[in-house]
Amino acid sequence: MSENSCQLCAVEKLAFEPPPTYCTPCGARIKRNAMYYTIGAGETRHYFCIPCYNEARGDTIVVDGTTIAKARMEKKKNDEETEEWWVQCDKCEAWQHQICALFNGKRNDGGQAEYTCPNCYVEEVESGERMPLPQSAVLGAKDLPRTILSDHIEQRLFAKLKQERQDRARFQGKGYDEVPGAEALVVRVVSSVDKKLDVKPRFLEIFQEENYPIEYAYKSKVVLLFQKIEGVEVCLFGMYVQEFGSECQQPNHRRVYLSYLDSVKYFRPEVRTVTGEALRTFVYHEILIGYLDYCKKRGFTSCYIWACPPLKGEDYILYCHPEIQKTPKSDKLREWYLAMLRKAAKENIVVDLTNLYDHFFISNGECKAKVTAARLPYFDGDYWPGAAEDMIHQLQQEEDGRKQNKKGPMKKTITKRALKASGQTDLSGNASKDLMLMHKLGETISPMKEDFIMVHLQPACTHCCILMVSGNRWVCRQCKNFQLCGKCYDAERRLEDRERHPINQKDKHALYPVEITCVPDDTKDKDEILESEFFDTRQAFLSLCQGNHYQYDTLRRAKHSSMMVLYHLHNPTAPAFVTTCNVCHLDIETGQGWRCETCPDYDVCNGCYQKDGGIGHPHKLTNHPTNDRDAQNKEARQLRVTQLRKMLDLLVHASQCRSSLCQYPNCRKVKGLFRHGMLCKVRASAGCPLCKKMWYLLQIHARACKDPNCNVPRCRDLKEHLRRLQQQSDSRRRAAVMEMMRQRAAEVAGSS
Repeated sequence: MSENSCQLCAVEKLAFEPPPTYCTPCGARIKRNAMYYTIGAGETRHYFCIPCYNEARGDTIVVDGTTIAKARMEKKKNDEETEEWWVQCDKCEAWQHQICALFNGKRNDGGQAEYTCPNCYVEEVESGERMPLPQSAVLGAKDLPRTILSDHIEQRLFAKLKQERQDRARFQGKGYDEVPGAEALVVRVVSSVDKKLDVKPRFLEIFQEENYPIEYAYKSKVVLLFQKIEGVEVCLFGMYVQEFGSECQQPNHRRVYLSYLDSVKYFRPEVRTVTGEALRTFVYHEILIGYLDYCKKRGFTSCYIWACPPLKGEDYILYCHPEIQKTPKSDKLREWYLAMLRKAAKENIVVDLTNLYDHFFISNGECKAKVTAARLPYFDGDYWPGAAEDMIHQLQQEEDGRKQNKKGPMKKTITKRALKASGQTDLSGNASKDLMLMHKLGETISPMKEDFIMVHLQPACTHCCILMVSGNRWVCRQCKNFQLCGKCYDAERRLEDRERHPINQKDKHALYPVEITCVPDDTKDKDEILESEFFDTRQAFLSLCQGNHYQYDTLRRAKHSSMMVLYHLHNPTAPAFVTTCNVCHLDIETGQGWRCETCPDYDVCNGCYQKDGGIGHPHKLTNHPTNDRDAQNKEARQLRVTQLRKMLDLLVHASQCRSSLCQYPNCRKVKGLFRHGMLCKVRASAGCPLCKKMWYLLQIHARACKDPNCNVPRCRDLKEHLRRLQQQSDSRRRAAVMEMMRQRAAEVAGSS
């Protein structure tokens, strides 16, 4: 073995996959080895592909309303290569890749931490020089907070795996312990936060007179699956979901959206079930079925799934997949979901399966629901809201073009008959815009309608299509799937005989009441809020992984990346400011002070508390928890959340405060950090710790801030950056769909 080789893997140089770079104006991915221009740093850095740079003929480029001089931009080639980092053992002085050694660079204490390589560690343990570290010394997946949801999925999954293993053993004529089973699995919810989805402006304009909601409140959740492989916990599976509860208005009332799902192919053991599917697939299916079961028990009525594979070379959640793992085509992905849903239907979790097009765009049989875009469920990052916004803009441009050029060819206008046929009674301009939008959306969605899966967890009324949650549903025993809600049943009884069910038949069918039970009055979530800046959005987690080279393309890297993800989850970034004593006004170190349980911002250091035993304050004072392992509990996590919220409130206050003698605790300290940020020559990108802390808080604030005129520094820039990232991601996803449809059409044309 060469002295320049890693003493653990015997390989010299290993390079990371370069993170993808996207052009700011057009959102296109800048190809490897292509030239591009760039300006700025960190979160607000801009990239320009050569076509966009050349398209701006002058000396400047306008981005998001800001004019940037071309002379300030740096021309670069997208050929940067980052080599895997090394670490040297302090005992034998051998060099190893940090990833091979499972070395945590974040704990390196500025390069001063002592490091013993695995070989020396084993020698020390065998010789009795060192006691082996207990498993509990490092916080793992099991130490992450449990929730009602994670317990529900886990318990159900373990029971199903036990049954599957028994079936496999019986099928093979072996004992239970003679067949391999999936072991050391942990399911955890790592983020559960309240969010608001703003309805896009052009779409909102069409329905402004119909009292359409301007925003939808929802709960965003992230569920991860870990498995211990060769002694190391590896993150194998993740999903992002959006829960729109009973308090949410229609059309999002009691709906769930499965927005992103991702996995890497390292699951153990690699065996097949009795039915022939991979055990890996069985486990992922059971996690989803467990989630749907949980949603149904909480009172949600439907789940929406867009079966859309990522573009080649792109990732949804876990960064950089193994080369052996092929990206599924949409038909394969769709069948994967449908196979899972058929299992859920057998357990009576799923009541019915349809798709977005059949449920909302056409009126079949005795359906009397109005065909309108106002009925379409509106989800964050879904295909149709973004596509609709583009289509409305296109329709408006066509309309403006006709007005300017009246002599030009006129497109066929929508007739009264067409409006009435689609259920429209209002013949205003907005009604025709709605109809034209539904027509264009329908044309686009129809060829790929099977990819937009609607899962009914409760029965739907045949007439109004509303999913029923209370009272009686009126069922026809002669016709399959004909049922009415109480409101439509009352309306049915008032109709003349010839218009009653079944229409156009002489003999009318009787309807029988079936009481709707076991659906809670509301969908209240009993789980607590779980905040994680790393998992706040899919893009935030992906950016964390890309920026730190947390890759999943090999098992050794997946182990190290998962270790780092767990480290970040257990060690959220420390608050930017320490607490200040209200008596002596000195900083209080972590675990060295007392807090009032009544006053929102009263803290005393140990020194001042010991002087008078806290009698100088009218309320009870409690000791601050320490920052050691014992503090990794529910109370400590809640305290960190409270501290973070205080910091964010302080940030807003300091940005508006003009008093030089402000009595608000820490206000002057924050203003000082604002000044530091303006004058600092090092900056966060070059490692300034003060700038890093401030930048972290600014990012968290910007993600939650809804004030368009916010005074917090860089808030508008960061919000625009986040909006652009999301918009570009959504656009690439829609572009992938359109490219897939183009390829399908070409294949059909070629075979005919």
